[in-house]
Amino acid sequence: MKTVKPDKKVKTGLVKETFRDGTLAAVGKYVAGKKSGAWKYYFRNGQLRATGKFANNQLDGPWKWFRENGKLLQTGRFKAGKQDGLWKRYRASGKPYDEGKFADGKKTGVWKTYDAAGKLSRTKTY
Repeated sequence: MKTVKPDKKVKTGLVKETFRDGTLAAVGKYVAGKKSGAWKYYFRNGQLRATGKFANNQLDGPWKWFRENGKLLQTGRFKAGKQDGLWKRYRASGKPYDEGKFADGKKTGVWKTYDAAGKLSRTKTY
């Protein structure tokens, strides 16, 4: 595994990117100079920040984002770098905040928003 600074690109291989202070920022793979496959991103405190996949240097497939305390922030999918499919966001309490679908990077269909108790409070159609 190679250690690189975020501003330096590796042509091919598994890499570990670091913040300027040397703490782990990301782990993933480059193929022909482009991000590819599974990647993990970290906060400076070492907690997992996000996980997901790249294809040809674009976000592609399922992703998850976390808060610094480790709780889930949101989940969603990408297709060729654009939001696609079901997305869910969560409150700091862990209760749902909203959910809906994207198509080609744009909200589509019915989106649901929930109150702090987790009860449906609003719907909007796109």
